[in-house]
Amino acid sequence: MATLFISDLHLDPSRPQITALFESYLASDEVRQADALYILGDLVEAWIGDDDDAELPQRIATAVRAVHDAGVAVYFMVGNRDFLLGESFARRAGMILLEDGIVHDIHGRPTLLMHGDVLCTDDTAYQAVRQQVRKPEWAKQILSMPLDARRAFAAKAREDSKAHTGSTMESIMDVNGDAVAETMRKLGVTRLIHGHTHRPAVHAFVLDGKPAERIVLGDWYEHGSVLRVDGDGVELRGLGVQ
Repeated sequence: MATLFISDLHLDPSRPQITALFESYLASDEVRQADALYILGDLVEAWIGDDDDAELPQRIATAVRAVHDAGVAVYFMVGNRDFLLGESFARRAGMILLEDGIVHDIHGRPTLLMHGDVLCTDDTAYQAVRQQVRKPEWAKQILSMPLDARRAFAAKAREDSKAHTGSTMESIMDVNGDAVAETMRKLGVTRLIHGHTHRPAVHAFVLDGKPAERIVLGDWYEHGSVLRVDGDGVELRGLGVQ
């Protein structure tokens, strides 16, 4: 049996083909026969709260719940776009929430799982914003706003994010190698799986004299990126747009 990993789907009503691909993939034999599916953040372009009454959250809950009901464990880790997703929606969708930076045994190998944004330490402007919005009092204030106000706030936040991305060097927005090594060393692992940077690849390197690897999941803006891990090794591939 395989363990599957996806991240950075950025599901949004403006990209219906990606939502359709997500639903189709979750209904596939590969997913329904897996031992677990991990979603490592940024499932949606913006999450305004578990009480969102729009169509997209309902479609997501239905698709993910069907995987859970088929007997496949579904784990979810929030990213920088959906960090307001909480226990209420997780229960509705049949997902198990994970803390960022948790270590799970994946086919006999301790594996560090992260969204990946905390490793982008060179992007000091982003890290400052992240620290602010992850405070419980900030989340409480935002979630107390009416849905329409939250939608407007999310739209403004997306525009600000695009402006930051467009004006910042790509190298600054990538993970910092020292941060990767320090985090892996601290947790005693030689494998890390993360998303966020939208740069799918399997990076082999040496950590304290031992072979190590960092596997980066791709985004779903243009195609679906899936990592399959089983007893034979790892396979990182794209599904293609329907």
